[in-house]
Amino acid sequence: MRSRFGWMIVLAALLGAWELYVRVRGIPDYLLPAPTDIAATLWDERSTLADQALVTLREMVIGLAAAVAAGLGSAIILHRSDTLRRAVYPLLVASQSVPVVAVAPILVIYLGFGLAPKVLIVALVCFFPVTVATLDALRAVDPEYRRVMRTLNASPRRIFWHVEMPFALPGAFSGTRVAASYSAVAALFAEYAGGSGGLAESMRNGLDTPLVGAAITLLALMSMGLFALVTLAERLALPWSRHRR
Repeated sequence: MRSRFGWMIVLAALLGAWELYVRVRGIPDYLLPAPTDIAATLWDERSTLADQALVTLREMVIGLAAAVAAGLGSAIILHRSDTLRRAVYPLLVASQSVPVVAVAPILVIYLGFGLAPKVLIVALVCFFPVTVATLDALRAVDPEYRRVMRTLNASPRRIFWHVEMPFALPGAFSGTRVAASYSAVAALFAEYAGGSGGLAESMRNGLDTPLVGAAITLLALMSMGLFALVTLAERLALPWSRHRR
């Protein structure tokens, strides 16, 4: 029980200390809103925030799904071709040094202010951890399993689907969990760069700090929700992996 719910105790202690600090010091809410002020704003603005959260959640889910599909495909291709991996992998790593803030305006110019550039920005941010985690997992498969399959006259395709991919799936899910935790921030940035809509609308007026705090709270909850869904999917799809840990 302590290990399962310990985070709730820590969170309650942090929120209590935050509330006490604001009330005792008399800090105005435009500088630092108290947790109770944020909670009150969440309730008062629930209709508006719910509509905005659905827009942001759609961007997160579609962008993450695109990143997972592209990341898995890229990792498999790079794993199957040593020449291509040596040529592309350094460029893939170097691409992470390019800030998204420099790419986002270009995407908006070419794709407009609709859903497409926002989804693409989320996908670009989430693509790298999925690709790297999956590729590393594929490369880490014990060579002895491949040798055993070859002695049974298994083709490279059968070796991949019956040995390499099953052993790499836990790594792929780990990369997807990391990507899910990035998706909320990526979606918020995409909304700032790509026009109106989503929770960024509630955060544009930085002086209304309780509303900004409410939007950030919803972003955090959505990110945690996606993370939990990926974890649940892994447990359902790979029960043997959970027992191995």
